[in-house]
Amino acid sequence: MRLIVVALVFWATCAAGAPAEMRLTLPKSGIVKVAFVVSDRATLIDIAGPMQVFDQVQSPGTTGFQTFTVSETRNPIKAGTMTIVPDYTFADAPEADIVVVGAQSGDAPPYLDYLRRMTARGRLMLSVCTGASKFAQAGILDGLQATTHHDYVESMQKRFPKVHFLRDQTWVHSAPTIYTAGGETSGMELALHIVELYFDHGVAVKTARYMEYRGPDWQS
Repeated sequence: MRLIVVALVFWATCAAGAPAEMRLTLPKSGIVKVAFVVSDRATLIDIAGPMQVFDQVQSPGTTGFQTFTVSETRNPIKAGTMTIVPDYTFADAPEADIVVVGAQSGDAPPYLDYLRRMTARGRLMLSVCTGASKFAQAGILDGLQATTHHDYVESMQKRFPKVHFLRDQTWVHSAPTIYTAGGETSGMELALHIVELYFDHGVAVKTARYMEYRGPDWQS
């Protein structure tokens, strides 16, 4: 608990201005492990968009990303008309370097505890769309700037007054290890940015082009 409090106090000091970005370092294995948290009523593109970026990264050699899904149980969950069977539970999931949370319904204690635990361990935390509400519920956005889907900024600002929500942002670097993205395809934009931080702009552009993704930030 003390570790979490210390971490939150540190991040709160960054709220007055955007924290400085740093290059991300690959693990010794060369493989970055990415956990996608899933629960019922998950928005599919919030999962599939960033996951495809990481799974299809055009990185050199044998370096890259390994993605997996994690939930409270391994019971099937609904994502639109599709069904997802989580790979792991919060209790047995392998250690992740990155945790991604899209729009979904989950907010049980094990769910929020997992987010707090991963944050306290310094993992890179990414939210997509209203997945930012899960970060806010876990208390890891208190005193920080964040973004979400533009249709939900006003309601989420009222619900979470300790968070400063910014409208019409593709993504916001909320704290040294926390990023929040806007809705839908904003998650792909953020994932490409993370690819750039691990590798370089050229690798991010090659990945976007391989995916035939023509977002405004990946044209050159």
